Amino acid sequence: MPITPATAANSSSNGTGEAILLELVDEDGRTIGTAEKLSAHQAPGQLHRAFSVFLFDEQGRLLLQQRALDKYHSPGVWSNTCCGHPYPGEAPFAAAARRTYEELGVSPSLLAEAGTVRYNHPDPDSGLVEQEFNHLFVGMVQAPLRPDPSEVGATAFVTAQELAVRHEEGPFSAWFMTVLDAARPAIKELTGPSAGW
Repeated sequence: MPITPATAANSSSNGTGEAILLELVDEDGRTIGTAEKLSAHQAPGQLHRAFSVFLFDEQGRLLLQQRALDKYHSPGVWSNTCCGHPYPGEAPFAAAARRTYEELGVSPSLLAEAGTVRYNHPDPDSGLVEQEFNHLFVGMVQAPLRPDPSEVGATAFVTAQELAVRHEEGPFSAWFMTVLDAARPAIKELTGPSAGW
């Protein structure tokens, strides 16, 4: 992946190196400052910029990822294809493409903006809080996955019906249904009515 000024100024997200900074925002999504990643997620949480990616195969199945077991936040739970935080000054679209490649080893095709959603989701297991202004993206995955095991425990392509069954069985990330529901109009446009999203 290309190095941009924003990525060059920030360390990797695997917990090594210097502290990772997030972009704090107001209720309208305007940047108001920065905070260290862990502190921004400690209760009551600080509102910060995030992104969520939903990638589909040519059959209209959603790519889910199970977060690696050694992640400090929401380990081992299933969630959308990729989610994370832009570095301060990094465009959400660029961050979404970058992290999808870093985590899953693929570059999304037809990646498009799908709106934003603001939420406040405490995680009862860790005590951390997702207080986020989230930029949503939908697209296609058309290449073999090469997941980074330090980020991704497992992957699965699911239909809408299969997702409903999996979600009942759990566990899923606290934010998953919020971001999925917010992205549904764009998902339906991408996958077509027969996919059932």
